Amino acid sequence: MAKDKKKKVAVLMGGPSEEHEVSLLSGKNILAGLDKEKYEAEAIFIDQKGNWAIKPEDLKNKFDIAFIALHGPYGEDGTVQSILEEVMMPYTGSGVYASALAMNKFLSGQIFKEAGLKIPPTRLISKINWLKNKSAILKDISLYLEKPWVVKPNNQGSSIGTTLVKDFSQLEEAIETAFRFSRFVLVQKYIFGREITCGVLDFGFAHSISALPPTEIIPLGSDFFNYQSKYDSKKNKEITPAPLADSLISAIQKTAMTAHRLISCKAMSRLDMILGKDNNIYILEINTIPGLTEVSLLPKAAQAKGISFQKLLDIIIFASLKKLH
Repeated sequence: MAKDKKKKVAVLMGGPSEEHEVSLLSGKNILAGLDKEKYEAEAIFIDQKGNWAIKPEDLKNKFDIAFIALHGPYGEDGTVQSILEEVMMPYTGSGVYASALAMNKFLSGQIFKEAGLKIPPTRLISKINWLKNKSAILKDISLYLEKPWVVKPNNQGSSIGTTLVKDFSQLEEAIETAFRFSRFVLVQKYIFGREITCGVLDFGFAHSISALPPTEIIPLGSDFFNYQSKYDSKKNKEITPAPLADSLISAIQKTAMTAHRLISCKAMSRLDMILGKDNNIYILEINTIPGLTEVSLLPKAAQAKGISFQKLLDIIIFASLKKLH
């Protein structure tokens, strides 16, 4: 391909979320992985205060597409998507609505539940209500949700601010911790079972959605797949494809594709689940911008299906440009 035909890609990385450092790793990996014969890529840094290295309105004068490598709030919740749409800059991945919905674990969970998919029994707590009715909320949880509990911010990724609570005496502190990262907190019944994640890709048009091989995640030295386990390969064991019966693999993939459609995701998503001891699949959350670092799950699952990282990036860009037409 001639040099002047190369697509110019702005890789947006950094950002003001708690996942700033992970975003930098994803961005760096994307820059290294993009096919040099097809793309001219440049890093566009967004600092922890939300300041851009280049004004968003100037992106279109220099680039064909923005590759969003931002994780967590701001990058994954519809904020940066809104900024890019305002300046009519094409970007990778899901749109404003899908991004905001996926980042809101409670709302997306209700959509999954109404569609007949399973989620853990859940309570949503607002900070205002917590400050007014702390004792009543704690009593409600103890009466109506079987312990142990998982306490998490409603709109964070990478298990940031998440605590597994085994005893009532630890519950208040866990909720306070989660409120440091969000104005809304989820308390869910802990589902005993196997941690599974499944990536989904599409090519930007109807009927092109396909699921990647699911991965089983076995945390080493922790009770669940926490932040440390996610980014330290010595603290987890990941098996792709997951060692499950074909019928369960098929059910997991179908669930992941259904969730992708329900939220109106585009190009890519990754669904995190628990395969319960009852063999039911419980959805934990959907990610619209899964990690793209060297140790991330989506690239590893794509590799297991014979899709190189370079090809994966091609698919994401193709699908994202296709959705504009």
